[in-house]
Amino acid sequence: MNVIVGYRPTPEGIAALDRAVEEARRADARLLVINSAEEPTDAPEPISAELGADALAERLTADGISHDIRQLASDDDPAEAILASVGDASRDLIVIGLRRRTPVGKMITGSVAQEVLLGADCPVLAVKGS
Repeated sequence: MNVIVGYRPTPEGIAALDRAVEEARRADARLLVINSAEEPTDAPEPISAELGADALAERLTADGISHDIRQLASDDDPAEAILASVGDASRDLIVIGLRRRTPVGKMITGSVAQEVLLGADCPVLAVKGS
């Protein structure tokens, strides 16, 4: 089993990562992080994507989580990358973070979470940020 998480250093992304780590630990699964952090990020303390991925890898290693990190390029579609990462749909789990958006906001800018929820062939766990 693989646990796949869409990650960006936002409250929603951090909540999704925390829950994905719990799920991977519980199922003794490998964690695949689809890291869509861009340079610069809109995170509270912007850091480069490379430094962010290094810090993420250090955290997961310290937590004893078997993991891979896939860094997306700025022109990659995060939803497509997440959905393409599913190997065995009957065994994999996707974890995504959700944030509150207006219907008009969703229509204008699209929604990675919505694309993943509607396009996934495996279970999807949606987590709200704090």
